[in-house]
Amino acid sequence: MSTPFPFTAVVGQDDLRLALLLNAVSPAVGGVLVRGEKGTAKSTAVRALSALLPEVDVVAGCRFSCDPGSPDPACPDGPHEAGGGTPRPARMVELPVGASEDRLVGALDIERALAEGVKAFEPGLLADAHRGILYVDEVNLLHDHLVDLLLDAAAMGASYVEREGVSVRHAARFLLVGTMNPEEGELRPQLLDRFGLTVEVAASREPDQRVEVVRRRLAYDDDPAGFAARWAGEEAAVRTRIVAARALLPAVRLGDGALRQIAATCAAFEVDGMRADIVMARTATALAAWAGRTEVLAEDVRQAALLALPHRRRRNPFDAPGLDEDKLDETLEEFGGSAEDEDPDPDGPGGGGGQPTPDSGPQGGDASARPEAGEGGEPQASAGPEQSAVRAAEPFRTKALSVPGIGQGAAGRRSRARTEHGRTTGARRPRGALTKLHLAATVQAAAPHQRARGRSGPGLVVRRDDLRQAVREGRESNLVLFVVDASGSMAARQRMGAVKGAVLSLLLDAYQRRDKVGLVTFRGSAAEVALPPTSSVDAAAARLESLPTGGRTPLAAGLLKAHEVLRVERLRDPARRPLVVVVTDGRATGGPEPLLLASRSAGLFAADRVASVVVDCESGPVRLGLAGKLAGELGGTAVTLDELRADSIAGLVKDVVKDVQRRAA
Repeated sequence: MSTPFPFTAVVGQDDLRLALLLNAVSPAVGGVLVRGEKGTAKSTAVRALSALLPEVDVVAGCRFSCDPGSPDPACPDGPHEAGGGTPRPARMVELPVGASEDRLVGALDIERALAEGVKAFEPGLLADAHRGILYVDEVNLLHDHLVDLLLDAAAMGASYVEREGVSVRHAARFLLVGTMNPEEGELRPQLLDRFGLTVEVAASREPDQRVEVVRRRLAYDDDPAGFAARWAGEEAAVRTRIVAARALLPAVRLGDGALRQIAATCAAFEVDGMRADIVMARTATALAAWAGRTEVLAEDVRQAALLALPHRRRRNPFDAPGLDEDKLDETLEEFGGSAEDEDPDPDGPGGGGGQPTPDSGPQGGDASARPEAGEGGEPQASAGPEQSAVRAAEPFRTKALSVPGIGQGAAGRRSRARTEHGRTTGARRPRGALTKLHLAATVQAAAPHQRARGRSGPGLVVRRDDLRQAVREGRESNLVLFVVDASGSMAARQRMGAVKGAVLSLLLDAYQRRDKVGLVTFRGSAAEVALPPTSSVDAAAARLESLPTGGRTPLAAGLLKAHEVLRVERLRDPARRPLVVVVTDGRATGGPEPLLLASRSAGLFAADRVASVVVDCESGPVRLGLAGKLAGELGGTAVTLDELRADSIAGLVKDVVKDVQRRAA
C-alpha cells in the first residue's frame, strides 16, 4: 500500500484543511465540497485526511461495518448481538465518475431471487463507506442517476436496492467529500445543498510559497516513507487534537445570541430552507471544540457562514460564488452584542477560529496557473475596426430544442434516448449482467417450459435464458455547438446585446439540461474556437461576455471550423449527438464568391444529418432572407430573435423533426 502525503505537510490552504478537520471533529456537519483549479492539492488533502480519523469499532465479520454498540437491526448480515467489536481504521472509499449503479449500491442476484427465493447481495461502495468517508473526485461530472442515489442515501442514512419486489436495505451514513474544477461544469443544486461546507482553493502567486510546494513534493516523491516519517509528530498531534475536540464537542454551548446571529445571517443572504441554519450551528460548535472552548463566539459564527453559505445563496448559475463579507459583518454586528460573542484575544489559547497550523504555501501538490481567457482555439484574426465587448441583454426562458430520433448518449434532459432509467418500452435478452429485469417478459419466456423442467410446486422454474432486460427510454444530453457571427454587420451595440442575451438564454437552458457546449465565433478574415466542447457552461458565458465584434463576415470559415470541431468531438464521444445553433444575419463577405462557399460549407452539415437551428439576427425594414436560406442549406430551421423569445418557438422543434425526416426519406 502506498504511503499517503501527510495532511500536515500540505502547504497553506487553511480553509480547505479547516473544513476537513471540522468534519473529522463533527461528522454531522455534512461533508465538504472543494472547488478549485487543477493542481491545488484538492485530492491530496482529502486522501490525507483518512489517516487522521480515529479508529471505529465494527461487528466482526459484518460486511456493512455495523456498530457493535448499536447494530443495525435490518443489516443483511444480521441480526447481530450487541457487544464487543473489532477496531479498524476509518475507511476512505473513492467513487469513480464512471461507476455503475450496481457498483455504488450493490448487486442483487435476480436469478437466484426468482428461482430460489434467496437474497444473494454483494455490497457496493455505499456499504464500504458506512461510518467513513465517501470521496468523489470530479463530482460535477458524476452521472445524474448516481447523483440521485447519493442524494437518497445522504438524506435517509441508508441504501435501498429494489428489484421487482425484492429489496435489500442497509445503513449508509458517511462523510461526503467531493472535489471539482468549476471550468468543467457545475453541480446540480440538489447535490450542492447536500454538502455541509464548501471551500474555494487556488494556487498561490507568491514565489516563496510555490517554491516550498515544489520542495515538499519532490522530497515526498523521492522517499514517501521517509518524508511521512518526518511529519509523524505533527500528524500525531493533529490526531490527538481531533480526539480531544470530539470529546469536548457535547459540552460546547450554543447560546441564544449565537443562534440569533446564525438565523439572521441565513435570512439576510436569502438561502432556501433550513439546512443552512442547522449546518452553520453545527459548524460553529465544531469550531469552538476545535479551538478548545465550550462557548461559541461571534468569530465562530462568521467563519461558519463563510464555509456553509457560499454555495447555498440564491444566485444566477453564471454568477461567481462567494459572500459579501461587508454585508456579513453588518448582519453579525446588528444581531450581536452579547458578552459571550466577544473574545479579547482571538489568537490566544481560548481563541482562534480553529485554523490549522499556519504554513508557508498553498498546497502539497503541483501548482498550476489558470489558463488565459483566450486559450482553446487559434489566435483571433484582426481584420477591420474592432469594437469593445457589449454586455448581454437580460436572459429569458426558452423552450427546449432537441435532436430528432432516439440516441444512446450520456444521461441528460434534452433529447430522447435509450437509457438505464426512464419509462419501459420493451424487453431484450441481457448483454452481460442483468441490471433492470422485465418481469412480465421473463415470466412469459419461462412459462412454456415449466412441464419440461419438471415443475411440481407453486414456484416458477426460471433459468438464465428466460431472463429479459427491460429496454427503457429517457433523455440524453447533447453537444450544443454555438456558431456566433461577431462581424461588423452584427456590431450595432443594441443589436449585439440582444444577440448575446439570446445565446446566454440558450446557455442557461443547456446548463439545466446537462449538455456539453462549445463556442465558435467568426469575424474579420477567419473563425476561432472560442471554447472547445466542455461541460462548463459558466466558461461559455464568460467567453460570450468578452466577445469583441467588427470586421468582415467569413461565414464559410465559421461553418468549416464548426464542422471540424464536430468531427474531432465525434471521435472523442461518439454517442453524444450534436445540435448546432448558428447565430447570424446570413450575410457573407470577403474572398471570392463568399455566399457560394458558405452554401457548400453548409452542405457538409446536411450530408451528415446534423440537427441545426439558425437564429436569424437580420433587422431593419428591408430583409434579404439570407439566414432562412442558410437554414435550408444546413437542413435545419430558422427562427428570429423575437420568435426565440416568444411562445411560437414551441413549433420550432416540430419543424426541425419534419425537415430531418423529409430529407431522410
